[in-house]
Formats: sequence, C-alpha cells, structure tokens
Amino acid sequence: METVELEPQVLADRRGVMFGLIRPHGMVECVITLATLEAHFWLEPRADGARILKTFRDGYGRIRAIAERRLLAHRAARLELTPDDFARP
Repeated sequence: METVELEPQVLADRRGVMFGLIRPHGMVECVITLATLEAHFWLEPRADGARILKTFRDGYGRIRAIAERRLLAHRAARLELTPDDFARP
C-alpha cells in the first residue's frame, strides 16, 4: 500500500486538520477532527495552529494507520476521522 504524506493544513473553520493519502485508486482527502486530537493525542483546547500541526505530526503514524484501515474496509474519496475511530474496544 503506497502512502505519501502531503503537507497537512488546519482547516479554515478550525474543525480539524486536512491531509492526503495517495492510494492505488487516487488521492484520498482525509480530515482528523480537533476533537479527536484533543481526546486521543493530548492537544489542549483552543491551541494555536502551530501546536495543532505539531500534535498532528507527532501522532501521524497512528493517524495514518487508522486512516488506511478505514480505507481498506471502505473505499472512499474523502475520509473524516473522529474520536470513535480511535476508541479502544
């Protein structure tokens, strides 16, 4: 499975971080919500953009792994990761 990290960006509405994954069927636009970063990656509430991106980059391996598993289960052109995706059963 080929993946390429593209430059992540905080969404204009500050709802999450957008990043992309290259898959065999093309680019998949992914978003991880700020609520997810706060709940599972220790991002403090009302963090500035630089802190949000640092938290995202620090957790990128786990974030990418969850995104890839979701895409293996259900092919999609856009994917949103929420706290439920990271909750342990």
